[in-house]
Amino acid sequence: QVQLVESGGGLVQPGGSLRLSCAASTSIFRILPMAWYRQAPGKQREFLGSITNDGRTDYADSVKGRFTISRDNAKNTAYLQMNSLKPEDTAVYYCNQVKSWGQGTQVTVSS
Repeated sequence: QVQLVESGGGLVQPGGSLRLSCAASTSIFRILPMAWYRQAPGKQREFLGSITNDGRTDYADSVKGRFTISRDNAKNTAYLQMNSLKPEDTAVYYCNQVKSWGQGTQVTVSS
């Protein structure tokens, strides 16, 4: 089972940008689709988007046009580029591949 580690979270002002990374422990990552989720306090985990092994993407309406998912299979890493961040984007962000989940990285959007 692949292990996933997210990084890149932090505090950002409204309107700012962050790029999250999700590093996988094995090259099996390269042949599987992966997805990003987030969970805000008191809310259910929310699907943000996904990317196939060959780079096709799909996004939730709540982030479409602001968030971009990409992957570098040579580095066994996926990315979540987040632009025009809003306070309501504050959450713990997780990457997922099949049954594997990362530990999450906190993103806080606040002035």
